[in-house]
Amino acid sequence: MNQKMGDIVVFTGNSNHELVDNICKEIGIEKGKCKVSTFSDGEIAIDIDISVRGRDVYIIQSTSSPVNNNLMELLILMDAIRRASAGRINVVIPYYGYARQDRKTKAREPITSKLVANLISNTGADRVVAMDLHAGQIQGYFDIPVDHLTAIPYLARYFKSIIKEEDFVVVSPDLGGVTRARAFANELNLPIAIIEKRRPKPNVSEVMNIIGDIKGKNAILVDDIIDTAGTICKACDSLIEKGAKKVYGCATHGVLSGPAIDRINNSNLEKFVITDTIHLPKEKQIDRIDIVSVAPIFASAIKRINTNSSVSEMFEKKDKGTITK
Repeated sequence: MNQKMGDIVVFTGNSNHELVDNICKEIGIEKGKCKVSTFSDGEIAIDIDISVRGRDVYIIQSTSSPVNNNLMELLILMDAIRRASAGRINVVIPYYGYARQDRKTKAREPITSKLVANLISNTGADRVVAMDLHAGQIQGYFDIPVDHLTAIPYLARYFKSIIKEEDFVVVSPDLGGVTRARAFANELNLPIAIIEKRRPKPNVSEVMNIIGDIKGKNAILVDDIIDTAGTICKACDSLIEKGAKKVYGCATHGVLSGPAIDRINNSNLEKFVITDTIHLPKEKQIDRIDIVSVAPIFASAIKRINTNSSVSEMFEKKDKGTITK
């Protein structure tokens, strides 16, 4: 019989209240009373209104924009909860910022994903829960347990009714995303194609070649992060030039910075599907973007971790996600 690790209590900073509220609703608990504000000089102030002594605490915070503020909120929350004698501190990071600098590609570069891992581990986390890390090896940057969740089955489910109509192919926008595209394609029993590209500088990409048969088919571009949307929109144009009929896109994390919304709105994409790991403000919500909620995934993972049950089994059973607009 699995043993419960104390009462669950959930806290959050200011990164994504809607997702945290939905996770708590799925679990069937109230969100822990906690106020995260700032002093007049911008320093972060934390005020926790309930006892956490001996409890199984989950701090849910995406380190999305404003990245540095949300990261500091997370670290200060962890410090306050550790000093309040929590039984266990589980850090749930739906979107792990600074993940794209995961190795040195040229001289004198930082490895920020390792730096952030050190900050979280050294501040007192007992466990980390993340979703679709930009690089799988980031799990190894932590010396504590990491549960790596994926939204791929839930994004794929969105397309199940659409692919019944015509021929489809799943497309990886780069060579590094082939494993992700293959997992997505397996969910829908579809073939894959690969776009070969190069990046002359950050947030800029050039399509060099398309590997696979896309002519006369509809394509689904699959990525983990969509930031400025330049890559995905150029990939869409290239697929259509090479004979694709319609192009859809999906990604777990909708960073959507800078010109991203305008680019998607003016692109040839039929639909772009993201999850709610990052809060999408109303001014960025357009008809071409649909959102799949991953609150049920995180809620299920938290309940399983609390009772020392297997987290991987939830993907074998494929807990249902929900689609919102």
